[in-house]
Amino acid sequence: MAQVLPALALAAVPGRRRATLDLAREIERRGFAGIYCASFGDGMGLCEALALQTERIPFGTAIANLYTRHVSDYATSAALIHELSGGRFSFGVGVSHAPMNERLGVATGRPLADARAFATAYHQTSRVGELPPLVLAGLRKKMVALAGELAQGLVFANAARSHLRESLSVLPAAKAAAPDFFIGNMIPTCISDDTRAAAAVNRKTLAFYLSLSNYRNYWREAGYVEEMDAAQKALDAGQRDQLPALMSDAWLRDTTLFGTARQVREGLEAWFEAGLRTPILVPSSAVGNQLKAFEEFFAAFA
Repeated sequence: MAQVLPALALAAVPGRRRATLDLAREIERRGFAGIYCASFGDGMGLCEALALQTERIPFGTAIANLYTRHVSDYATSAALIHELSGGRFSFGVGVSHAPMNERLGVATGRPLADARAFATAYHQTSRVGELPPLVLAGLRKKMVALAGELAQGLVFANAARSHLRESLSVLPAAKAAAPDFFIGNMIPTCISDDTRAAAAVNRKTLAFYLSLSNYRNYWREAGYVEEMDAAQKALDAGQRDQLPALMSDAWLRDTTLFGTARQVREGLEAWFEAGLRTPILVPSSAVGNQLKAFEEFFAAFA
């Protein structure tokens, strides 16, 4: 039986934006499940381009930062993209992270209350056309439950596979069973025959997230108490550069995909078996840039 293909994450890197659209068309041609765009490089702008440059593939933001634009402004843009794409767009939104918001001069409020207010106002926006499905970024159970209450989907980033069913247990039964309720997860992925090099790439990727208290609290909840205690100790001592070395192999395998093409494909199957509907692989390469990473992914899933 042919393997079900994952979705892929895509970013509009400055200087490579036209090449990114070429890449998106190739992702569509090869039959991947979707394209999901982070806020880096203007994810909403990239999605508008995808609406016009692709024909069939579903796509969305994963995620847009709800603090950086007024909800009615977001709704207007989302409705535009939704209409231009023929209904292929989903609007993923979340509270981002306090350090990133601080760099933008944006005050992070109360995540649950702010996400609730945003979702409510979004659905009440009128005279902009049909709104696309709203997908809320979630991690811990209260935000997952909120997505089940007010949104049409849920997207994680860097979730622990072993903890996924527990996280999803707080969804209303009707939402959990509905095939059109989006359940996605952004998974850092590096394909290389040099498994240690691929693991090192993912450790570097996750070091930033390990520095964030909300992620440490989530991974602690998922059972990685020893790793989170060690990370907290290093951060308290001002030794942020030590974080990659503190990530256990078991924890890294539970939150990312790395290694040979076969190992990554097997890991992807395990994510499907754990209840994830839309794995969104975030490509990195041990020997090159984003374009090189996609070359490796296309070969692995040819």
